[in-house]
Formats: sequence, C-alpha cells, structure tokens
Amino acid sequence: MRAFTRETSPVIFVPGVNCDTDQIIPARFIKADRSEGYDQFLFHDIRRDASGALDPDFPLNRPGADDARILLVEDNFGCGSSREGAVYALVDAGIRALIAPSFGDIFRNNALKNGVVPVTLPLPVCEALADHLAANPGAEVTVDLVAGQVVLPGDLGTHPIIIDAFARECILKGLDEIEMTLTYMQQITDYEATRMADAPWLAR
Repeated sequence: MRAFTRETSPVIFVPGVNCDTDQIIPARFIKADRSEGYDQFLFHDIRRDASGALDPDFPLNRPGADDARILLVEDNFGCGSSREGAVYALVDAGIRALIAPSFGDIFRNNALKNGVVPVTLPLPVCEALADHLAANPGAEVTVDLVAGQVVLPGDLGTHPIIIDAFARECILKGLDEIEMTLTYMQQITDYEATRMADAPWLAR
C-alpha cells in the first residue's frame, strides 16, 4: 500500500446515487490480471456510449480529468457486492481519496485497506462542493490525513476526516494490517515472555 499523508488535487464530480461496485468495475473484469492495470476498467460501462466508444460528456473522459486524484461522488457510493476490484480500479487510476455523503460499508473498509481515504461529509456540503466545481472546473481540495482534515475550495471551509485510528496509522505509514502488526513484534514478544513468567501454567 502506498503511504498517504496529504494530497492537494483538482476534484472531479462523478454523479450517481447508489453507484454500486458493478458500476465501478463490471463483474466480467474481476478475473483479469491486475498486472495490466485495473484502471482501464474503472466505470467501464457507464463512461461509454451505446457504441462502446468513450462518452466525452462523462466526467472522467473530459480534458484535464487525468490530473485528478480526488473524486466527489454521491450517497452510498460503492454499495452492492463486496468486490475489492472496485477499489483496485480506483487505485490503479491514481485516485487517492473519495468524498461522499456516505459509502457502502464493505467498500469503505476495502478502500482503507488499500490506502484510499474515504472522506464522509454532510450532504449539503457535498452538494455545495458539486455546485462549486461546476462553476469552477479544476478547483482543488486538500485531503490532509496528518492534520485529520479536508480543506475545501472557496468559502466551503475545513472539515474533519473521521476514520478509525488504526486504519489512519496504517495509511499514513503505507502498511497493511499484517505489516503494521509486525512492527510491534518486539512488544508482543516481550509481553509473551512476561506473561509466561507471571503465569507459567498457561504454557502447559
């Protein structure tokens, strides 16, 4: 997992309430070799027209969209099946953070485990940000995980990032749960030795 401390980036608004994991990456691509990059499958069907060509009106197909590392999405993003490939597609496309009123629970956990920061903001704030982006294409947002806050453009203010403390530490250090646990091996070994000395019958 790539460490995340702070990201300032233009934001792209991808509309769609209840955008499920099948829209993020269709099921038929899940068995593809990830070494070739899952970014090619991101929003594969909904970013194309009936002929299969890229729809120039889809937000991620517009000029400048490749520079965005933060997406603004709508309520219940990532709902549906527990498909970690949806997060892989975002990671491989260079997306570092998502802003939404809410996320599917399993998707949110998968995002955290892969170093993508899910920022939950109140619906009115998300709507105001969408309006600002429509009027100011290329407007930037800063997601500061060190400070635990997201800085929005214009007069939209600064808001807290609320995520689990352990997940936050893992992302800041770029370590998965197992790698993070291994950093505490000396403490674990010391505890086991002390515990066995205090209660030797536990080893019987």
